[in-house]
Amino acid sequence: MGMFDPIKGFGVTFGMMFKKVATEEYPEAGAPAAPRYHGRHQLNRHPDGLEKCVGCELCAWACPADAIFVEGGDNTEEARYSPGERYGADYQINYLRCIGCGLCVEACPTRSLTMINFYELADDDRQRLIYTKEDLLAPLLPGMEQPPHPMRLGENEQDYYVNGPELARQPAEPKEPVK
Repeated sequence: MGMFDPIKGFGVTFGMMFKKVATEEYPEAGAPAAPRYHGRHQLNRHPDGLEKCVGCELCAWACPADAIFVEGGDNTEEARYSPGERYGADYQINYLRCIGCGLCVEACPTRSLTMINFYELADDDRQRLIYTKEDLLAPLLPGMEQPPHPMRLGENEQDYYVNGPELARQPAEPKEPVK
């Protein structure tokens, strides 16, 4: 330690007093994540509001941490939730177990399951970290209708899955409200 080291230290302190403080207001104002960050899962919808999940359980089989539970249900003509024969009646992801590997997204044959860049997945209650289907479903956009309802974009599921990219580009027609 030299004789002028304390003076150098005071100089550093004095120099820092006039710099702009870099404080983040994190809980009140969240920091944006990188656009390709993989955070929370989302169950996607078709342009008419029907769910893309067909309840095949491949995501649950692909999960190495056993964090996904899927129970499929059968669609009927009176209650249709997806264009296929089945839909995900009960869907849960346990974020206490999820390791965020993305194998479930890779295993999904209908591109129903994706990961969005929402990253706040911490809580002090363990039960709130088990996300249910209602938590994971994508929000209804304008022109979408809350299922159950009949297929609006075609006669069968081939129209939805084969012509899906074309349907997504078309603007949705406004639907009459259900009376």
